[in-house]
Amino acid sequence: MSSSLFAYGFRPHFLLAGVAALLLVPVWASSFVMGTPLGSSWPPMLWHGHEMLFGFITSAMAGFLLTAVPSWTGQKGFAGRPLIMLVGLWLAARLLIASSGLWPPVLITAVDLAFLPALALLVAGPLLRSRSRNTPLLLVLALFWLTDVVFHMGLLRSNPPLALQALHVGIDVVLVLVTVIGGRIVPAFTNSALRTLGLPDAARNRAVVTGLAVAAMVLIMLIDMFAPETRLAGLIAALAAVVQGARLLQWATWRTLRQPIVWVLHLSYAWIPVGLALKAVALLSGAAIAAFWLHALTIGALTTMIVAVMTRASLGHTGRALVVDPLITLAYLLLTGAASIRVFGLSALGLNYPSVIALAALCWTTAFLLFVGVYAPILCRPRIDGKAG
Repeated sequence: MSSSLFAYGFRPHFLLAGVAALLLVPVWASSFVMGTPLGSSWPPMLWHGHEMLFGFITSAMAGFLLTAVPSWTGQKGFAGRPLIMLVGLWLAARLLIASSGLWPPVLITAVDLAFLPALALLVAGPLLRSRSRNTPLLLVLALFWLTDVVFHMGLLRSNPPLALQALHVGIDVVLVLVTVIGGRIVPAFTNSALRTLGLPDAARNRAVVTGLAVAAMVLIMLIDMFAPETRLAGLIAALAAVVQGARLLQWATWRTLRQPIVWVLHLSYAWIPVGLALKAVALLSGAAIAAFWLHALTIGALTTMIVAVMTRASLGHTGRALVVDPLITLAYLLLTGAASIRVFGLSALGLNYPSVIALAALCWTTAFLLFVGVYAPILCRPRIDGKAG
Protein backbone atom coordinates (compact mmCIF):
# COMPACT_ATOMS: atom_id res chain seq x y z
CA MET A 1 0.00 0.00 0.00
CA SER A 2 2.78 2.47 0.90
CA SER A 3 4.53 1.87 -2.43
CA SER A 4 1.27 2.58 -4.27
CA LEU A 5 0.88 5.84 -2.37
CA PHE A 6 4.13 7.10 -3.91
CA ALA A 7 3.55 5.60 -7.36
CA TYR A 8 2.31 8.84 -8.93
CA GLY A 9 2.31 12.54 -8.06
CA PHE A 10 -1.36 12.97 -7.34
CA ARG A 11 -1.56 10.19 -4.75
CA PRO A 12 0.25 11.55 -1.67
CA HIS A 13 -0.49 15.20 -2.34
CA PHE A 14 -4.22 14.80 -2.89
CA LEU A 15 -4.42 12.73 0.28
CA LEU A 16 -2.42 15.32 2.22
CA ALA A 17 -4.63 18.10 0.88
CA GLY A 18 -7.75 16.25 2.03
CA VAL A 19 -6.36 15.52 5.48
CA ALA A 20 -5.11 19.10 5.88
CA ALA A 21 -8.54 20.48 5.00
CA LEU A 22 -10.16 18.02 7.36
CA LEU A 23 -7.97 19.13 10.29
CA LEU A 24 -7.21 22.80 9.73
CA VAL A 25 -10.72 24.24 9.56
CA PRO A 26 -12.16 22.60 12.69
CA VAL A 27 -9.04 23.63 14.63
CA TRP A 28 -9.52 27.21 13.42
CA ALA A 29 -13.28 27.19 14.12
CA SER A 30 -12.74 25.77 17.61
CA SER A 31 -10.18 28.47 18.32
CA PHE A 32 -12.46 31.24 17.06
CA VAL A 33 -15.74 30.07 18.61
CA MET A 34 -14.56 28.48 21.86
CA GLY A 35 -11.16 30.07 22.40
CA THR A 36 -9.28 26.79 22.12
CA PRO A 37 -5.58 27.69 21.97
CA LEU A 38 -3.70 27.13 18.74
CA GLY A 39 -0.35 25.43 18.96
CA SER A 40 1.16 28.10 16.72
CA SER A 41 2.39 31.41 18.09
CA TRP A 42 1.42 33.16 14.86
CA PRO A 43 -1.56 35.56 14.92
CA PRO A 44 -4.58 33.24 14.51
CA MET A 45 -5.95 34.89 11.37
CA LEU A 46 -2.58 34.79 9.65
CA TRP A 47 -2.03 31.16 10.69
CA HIS A 48 -5.43 30.21 9.27
CA GLY A 49 -4.90 32.05 6.00
CA HIS A 50 -1.36 30.81 5.48
CA GLU A 51 -2.07 27.16 6.20
CA MET A 52 -5.15 27.08 4.00
CA LEU A 53 -3.22 28.67 1.13
CA PHE A 54 0.30 27.25 1.49
CA GLY A 55 -0.72 24.04 3.23
CA PHE A 56 -3.99 22.78 1.80
CA ILE A 57 -4.08 24.53 -1.60
CA THR A 58 -0.36 24.10 -2.27
CA SER A 59 -0.54 20.35 -1.65
CA ALA A 60 -3.44 20.04 -4.10
CA MET A 61 -1.57 22.21 -6.61
CA ALA A 62 1.50 19.97 -6.30
CA GLY A 63 -0.59 16.87 -6.89
CA PHE A 64 -2.12 18.42 -10.00
CA LEU A 65 1.18 19.59 -11.50
CA LEU A 66 3.04 16.36 -10.76
CA THR A 67 0.29 14.49 -12.60
CA ALA A 68 -0.45 16.95 -15.41
CA VAL A 69 3.16 17.67 -16.44
CA PRO A 70 3.89 14.06 -17.49
CA SER A 71 0.62 14.08 -19.48
CA TRP A 72 1.45 17.40 -21.12
CA THR A 73 5.03 16.44 -21.99
CA GLY A 74 4.68 12.72 -22.70
CA GLN A 75 7.47 11.98 -20.25
CA LYS A 76 7.72 9.61 -17.31
CA GLY A 77 5.63 10.41 -14.25
CA PHE A 78 7.07 11.32 -10.87
CA ALA A 79 7.26 8.50 -8.33
CA GLY A 80 9.21 7.15 -5.41
CA ARG A 81 11.96 9.12 -3.72
CA PRO A 82 11.21 12.59 -5.20
CA LEU A 83 7.61 12.34 -3.96
CA ILE A 84 8.73 11.13 -0.54
CA MET A 85 11.12 14.09 -0.25
CA LEU A 86 8.39 16.57 -1.25
CA VAL A 87 5.96 15.05 1.22
CA GLY A 88 8.64 15.27 3.92
CA LEU A 89 9.19 18.97 3.20
CA TRP A 90 5.47 19.71 3.25
CA LEU A 91 4.93 17.82 6.51
CA ALA A 92 7.97 19.40 8.16
CA ALA A 93 6.68 22.89 7.36
CA ARG A 94 3.22 22.10 8.72
CA LEU A 95 4.62 20.66 11.96
CA LEU A 96 7.03 23.56 12.50
CA ILE A 97 4.31 26.14 11.91
CA ALA A 98 1.86 24.28 14.16
CA SER A 99 4.42 24.50 17.00
CA SER A 100 6.09 27.73 15.92
CA GLY A 101 6.72 28.95 19.47
CA LEU A 102 9.28 26.18 19.93
CA TRP A 103 11.48 26.98 16.92
CA PRO A 104 13.56 29.89 15.56
CA PRO A 105 11.48 31.87 13.03
CA VAL A 106 14.30 31.63 10.48
CA LEU A 107 14.13 27.82 10.56
CA ILE A 108 10.35 27.84 10.03
CA THR A 109 10.70 30.31 7.18
CA ALA A 110 13.46 28.33 5.46
CA VAL A 111 11.58 25.01 5.61
CA ASP A 112 8.26 26.49 4.53
CA LEU A 113 9.85 28.32 1.61
CA ALA A 114 11.68 25.20 0.40
CA PHE A 115 8.62 23.33 -0.86
CA LEU A 116 7.62 25.34 -3.94
CA PRO A 117 11.18 25.63 -5.35
CA ALA A 118 11.57 21.86 -4.90
CA LEU A 119 8.29 21.31 -6.76
CA ALA A 120 9.38 23.72 -9.51
CA LEU A 121 12.70 21.90 -9.95
CA LEU A 122 10.88 18.61 -10.48
CA VAL A 123 8.46 19.87 -13.12
CA ALA A 124 10.82 22.33 -14.85
CA GLY A 125 12.92 19.67 -16.57
CA PRO A 126 10.10 17.97 -18.50
CA LEU A 127 8.45 21.31 -19.35
CA LEU A 128 11.64 22.87 -20.69
CA ARG A 129 12.83 19.77 -22.55
CA SER A 130 9.52 19.40 -24.35
CA ARG A 131 9.10 23.15 -24.94
CA SER A 132 5.59 22.78 -23.58
CA ARG A 133 3.09 25.59 -23.99
CA ASN A 134 2.54 25.21 -20.23
CA THR A 135 6.11 26.24 -19.35
CA PRO A 136 4.92 29.76 -18.30
CA LEU A 137 3.29 28.05 -15.32
CA LEU A 138 6.78 28.04 -13.82
CA LEU A 139 6.49 31.82 -13.61
CA VAL A 140 3.15 31.46 -11.84
CA LEU A 141 4.79 29.10 -9.34
CA ALA A 142 7.61 31.60 -8.81
CA LEU A 143 5.17 34.43 -8.21
CA PHE A 144 3.16 32.29 -5.81
CA TRP A 145 6.36 31.48 -3.92
CA LEU A 146 7.21 35.20 -3.72
CA THR A 147 3.89 35.89 -2.01
CA ASP A 148 4.93 33.40 0.67
CA VAL A 149 8.29 35.17 0.94
CA VAL A 150 6.53 38.48 1.53
CA PHE A 151 4.19 36.82 4.04
CA HIS A 152 7.16 35.66 6.11
CA MET A 153 8.77 39.10 5.80
CA GLY A 154 5.59 40.55 7.28
CA LEU A 155 5.74 38.09 10.17
CA LEU A 156 9.44 38.61 10.85
CA ARG A 157 9.01 42.40 10.79
CA SER A 158 5.84 42.34 12.94
CA ASN A 159 3.88 43.79 10.04
CA PRO A 160 0.56 41.86 9.92
CA PRO A 161 -0.97 44.09 7.19
CA LEU A 162 1.89 43.19 4.83
CA ALA A 163 1.48 39.49 5.62
CA LEU A 164 -2.27 39.72 5.02
CA GLN A 165 -1.80 41.53 1.72
CA ALA A 166 0.63 38.81 0.64
CA LEU A 167 -2.05 36.19 1.31
CA HIS A 168 -4.58 38.12 -0.79
CA VAL A 169 -2.15 38.36 -3.69
CA GLY A 170 -1.36 34.66 -3.30
CA ILE A 171 -5.07 33.91 -3.65
CA ASP A 172 -5.11 36.06 -6.80
CA VAL A 173 -2.23 34.01 -8.23
CA VAL A 174 -4.18 30.78 -7.67
CA LEU A 175 -7.25 32.38 -9.27
CA VAL A 176 -5.17 33.18 -12.35
CA LEU A 177 -4.10 29.52 -12.44
CA VAL A 178 -7.72 28.35 -12.13
CA THR A 179 -8.75 30.77 -14.88
CA VAL A 180 -6.11 29.34 -17.23
CA ILE A 181 -6.36 25.63 -16.39
CA GLY A 182 -10.05 25.61 -15.48
CA GLY A 183 -10.79 27.41 -18.70
CA ARG A 184 -9.33 24.45 -20.57
CA ILE A 185 -10.66 21.53 -18.58
CA VAL A 186 -14.24 22.66 -17.94
CA PRO A 187 -15.28 22.84 -21.62
CA ALA A 188 -13.09 19.86 -22.56
CA PHE A 189 -14.55 17.59 -19.90
CA THR A 190 -18.05 18.88 -20.64
CA ASN A 191 -17.78 17.99 -24.32
CA SER A 192 -16.22 14.63 -23.49
CA ALA A 193 -19.15 13.82 -21.20
CA LEU A 194 -21.68 14.92 -23.82
CA ARG A 195 -20.06 12.66 -26.41
CA THR A 196 -20.52 9.64 -24.14
CA LEU A 197 -24.25 10.47 -24.16
CA GLY A 198 -24.28 10.70 -27.94
CA LEU A 199 -24.72 14.47 -27.86
CA PRO A 200 -22.80 17.01 -29.95
CA ASP A 201 -20.18 19.28 -28.42
CA ALA A 202 -21.91 22.26 -26.86
CA ALA A 203 -19.21 23.97 -24.78
CA ARG A 204 -17.25 26.65 -26.60
CA ASN A 205 -14.09 28.60 -25.77
CA ARG A 206 -13.86 31.82 -27.75
CA ALA A 207 -10.28 33.08 -27.83
CA VAL A 208 -11.25 36.71 -27.24
CA VAL A 209 -13.24 35.88 -24.11
CA THR A 210 -10.46 33.61 -22.84
CA GLY A 211 -7.85 36.34 -23.33
CA LEU A 212 -10.03 38.92 -21.59
CA ALA A 213 -10.69 36.59 -18.65
CA VAL A 214 -7.00 35.85 -18.07
CA ALA A 215 -6.04 39.51 -18.53
CA ALA A 216 -8.72 40.63 -16.08
CA MET A 217 -7.48 38.23 -13.39
CA VAL A 218 -3.86 39.30 -13.91
CA LEU A 219 -4.98 42.91 -13.58
CA ILE A 220 -6.78 42.11 -10.32
CA MET A 221 -3.57 40.56 -9.02
CA LEU A 222 -1.56 43.66 -9.94
CA ILE A 223 -4.13 46.01 -8.40
CA ASP A 224 -4.07 44.01 -5.17
CA MET A 225 -0.30 44.37 -5.13
CA PHE A 226 -0.18 48.13 -5.58
CA ALA A 227 -3.65 49.61 -4.94
CA PRO A 228 -5.66 47.16 -2.82
CA GLU A 229 -9.14 47.94 -1.53
CA THR A 230 -9.47 51.04 -3.68
CA ARG A 231 -12.28 52.20 -5.93
CA LEU A 232 -10.14 51.18 -8.91
CA ALA A 233 -9.87 47.67 -7.44
CA GLY A 234 -13.66 47.57 -7.20
CA LEU A 235 -14.12 48.67 -10.81
CA ILE A 236 -11.65 46.08 -12.10
CA ALA A 237 -13.40 43.39 -10.04
CA ALA A 238 -16.74 44.38 -11.58
CA LEU A 239 -15.28 44.17 -15.09
CA ALA A 240 -13.69 40.80 -14.34
CA ALA A 241 -16.99 39.47 -12.95
CA VAL A 242 -18.76 40.31 -16.22
CA VAL A 243 -16.03 38.70 -18.34
CA GLN A 244 -15.87 35.55 -16.20
CA GLY A 245 -19.66 35.27 -16.23
CA ALA A 246 -19.70 35.58 -20.02
CA ARG A 247 -17.02 32.90 -20.24
CA LEU A 248 -19.07 30.49 -18.14
CA LEU A 249 -22.12 31.04 -20.33
CA GLN A 250 -20.19 29.51 -23.26
CA TRP A 251 -19.90 26.14 -21.55
CA ALA A 252 -23.45 24.70 -21.74
CA THR A 253 -23.80 24.20 -18.00
CA TRP A 254 -27.45 23.12 -18.36
CA ARG A 255 -26.35 20.04 -20.32
CA THR A 256 -24.28 18.68 -17.39
CA LEU A 257 -26.88 18.47 -14.63
CA ARG A 258 -27.10 14.67 -14.66
CA GLN A 259 -23.37 14.18 -14.15
CA PRO A 260 -22.03 15.44 -10.81
CA ILE A 261 -18.39 14.95 -11.82
CA VAL A 262 -18.99 17.48 -14.60
CA TRP A 263 -21.45 19.95 -13.10
CA VAL A 264 -19.21 20.46 -10.07
CA LEU A 265 -16.62 22.01 -12.39
CA HIS A 266 -19.21 24.51 -13.59
CA LEU A 267 -20.40 25.15 -10.03
CA SER A 268 -16.88 25.92 -8.85
CA TYR A 269 -16.16 28.23 -11.77
CA ALA A 270 -19.49 30.03 -11.22
CA TRP A 271 -18.26 31.15 -7.82
CA ILE A 272 -15.55 33.23 -9.54
CA PRO A 273 -17.91 35.80 -11.11
CA VAL A 274 -20.05 35.69 -7.97
CA GLY A 275 -17.06 36.38 -5.74
CA LEU A 276 -15.73 39.12 -8.01
CA ALA A 277 -19.13 40.79 -8.19
CA LEU A 278 -19.36 40.75 -4.40
CA LYS A 279 -15.86 42.19 -4.17
CA ALA A 280 -16.90 45.02 -6.49
CA VAL A 281 -20.00 45.74 -4.41
CA ALA A 282 -18.00 45.68 -1.18
CA LEU A 283 -15.31 48.05 -2.45
CA LEU A 284 -17.64 50.42 -4.31
CA SER A 285 -20.56 50.61 -1.88
CA GLY A 286 -19.59 48.91 1.36
CA ALA A 287 -22.84 46.91 1.37
CA ALA A 288 -22.91 44.43 4.24
CA ILE A 289 -24.12 41.55 2.08
CA ALA A 290 -20.82 41.61 0.17
CA ALA A 291 -18.47 41.92 3.15
CA PHE A 292 -17.27 38.31 3.02
CA TRP A 293 -16.64 38.17 -0.71
CA LEU A 294 -13.21 36.62 -0.19
CA HIS A 295 -14.74 33.33 0.97
CA ALA A 296 -16.84 33.11 -2.18
CA LEU A 297 -13.52 32.88 -4.02
CA THR A 298 -11.59 30.71 -1.55
CA ILE A 299 -14.28 28.22 -0.47
CA GLY A 300 -16.68 28.50 -3.39
CA ALA A 301 -14.28 28.73 -6.33
CA LEU A 302 -10.85 27.47 -5.29
CA THR A 303 -11.78 24.71 -2.86
CA THR A 304 -14.66 23.35 -4.93
CA MET A 305 -12.47 23.34 -8.06
CA ILE A 306 -9.72 21.56 -6.13
CA VAL A 307 -12.11 18.86 -4.93
CA ALA A 308 -13.63 18.56 -8.41
CA VAL A 309 -10.20 17.99 -9.96
CA MET A 310 -8.96 15.68 -7.20
CA THR A 311 -12.03 13.45 -7.36
CA ARG A 312 -11.92 13.20 -11.15
CA ALA A 313 -8.16 12.77 -11.57
CA SER A 314 -7.95 10.16 -8.83
CA LEU A 315 -10.55 8.02 -10.60
CA GLY A 316 -9.07 8.41 -14.07
CA HIS A 317 -5.46 7.80 -13.04
CA THR A 318 -6.31 4.67 -11.05
CA GLY A 319 -8.19 3.01 -13.91
CA ARG A 320 -11.68 3.66 -12.54
CA ALA A 321 -14.78 4.89 -14.33
CA LEU A 322 -15.40 8.63 -14.16
CA VAL A 323 -18.48 8.32 -11.95
CA VAL A 324 -18.31 9.68 -8.41
CA ASP A 325 -19.73 7.97 -5.35
CA PRO A 326 -23.03 9.54 -4.15
CA LEU A 327 -21.20 10.54 -0.96
CA ILE A 328 -18.88 12.69 -3.06
CA THR A 329 -21.85 14.37 -4.73
CA LEU A 330 -22.98 15.22 -1.20
CA ALA A 331 -19.49 16.56 -0.46
CA TYR A 332 -19.75 18.87 -3.48
CA LEU A 333 -23.04 20.26 -2.18
CA LEU A 334 -21.69 20.62 1.35
CA LEU A 335 -18.82 22.77 0.08
CA THR A 336 -21.24 25.10 -1.65
CA GLY A 337 -23.24 25.11 1.58
CA ALA A 338 -20.10 26.07 3.49
CA ALA A 339 -19.35 28.88 1.04
CA SER A 340 -22.93 30.17 1.08
CA ILE A 341 -23.14 30.21 4.88
CA ARG A 342 -19.71 31.82 5.24
CA VAL A 343 -20.51 34.54 2.69
CA PHE A 344 -24.19 35.24 3.36
CA GLY A 345 -24.89 33.80 6.82
CA LEU A 346 -24.41 37.05 8.72
CA SER A 347 -26.17 39.50 6.42
CA ALA A 348 -28.81 37.42 4.62
CA LEU A 349 -29.54 34.54 7.00
CA GLY A 350 -29.46 36.55 10.22
CA LEU A 351 -26.98 34.27 12.00
CA ASN A 352 -24.52 35.60 14.55
CA TYR A 353 -20.87 35.44 13.59
CA PRO A 354 -19.83 32.49 15.80
CA SER A 355 -22.75 30.49 14.37
CA VAL A 356 -21.65 31.35 10.83
CA ILE A 357 -18.14 30.09 11.56
CA ALA A 358 -19.38 26.93 13.28
CA LEU A 359 -21.97 25.98 10.63
CA ALA A 360 -19.66 26.70 7.69
CA ALA A 361 -16.91 24.69 9.39
CA LEU A 362 -19.33 21.81 9.97
CA CYS A 363 -20.28 21.69 6.28
CA TRP A 364 -16.64 21.95 5.21
CA THR A 365 -15.39 19.31 7.64
CA THR A 366 -18.15 16.87 6.71
CA ALA A 367 -17.34 17.35 3.03
CA PHE A 368 -13.67 16.51 3.56
CA LEU A 369 -14.48 13.64 5.91
CA LEU A 370 -16.43 12.16 3.01
CA PHE A 371 -13.60 12.88 0.57
CA VAL A 372 -10.94 11.26 2.74
CA GLY A 373 -13.20 8.33 3.59
CA VAL A 374 -13.94 7.56 -0.06
CA TYR A 375 -10.60 8.46 -1.64
CA ALA A 376 -7.96 7.38 0.89
CA PRO A 377 -8.34 3.73 -0.19
CA ILE A 378 -8.27 4.75 -3.86
CA LEU A 379 -5.11 6.82 -3.38
CA CYS A 380 -3.30 4.20 -1.29
CA ARG A 381 -4.04 1.10 -3.35
CA PRO A 382 -2.73 0.01 -6.78
CA ARG A 383 -4.60 0.81 -9.99
CA ILE A 384 -7.47 -1.58 -10.54
CA ASP A 385 -6.39 -2.23 -14.15
CA GLY A 386 -2.96 -3.50 -13.09
CA LYS A 387 -1.03 -0.72 -14.82
CA ALA A 388 1.79 1.24 -13.18
CA GLY A 389 1.05 4.57 -11.55
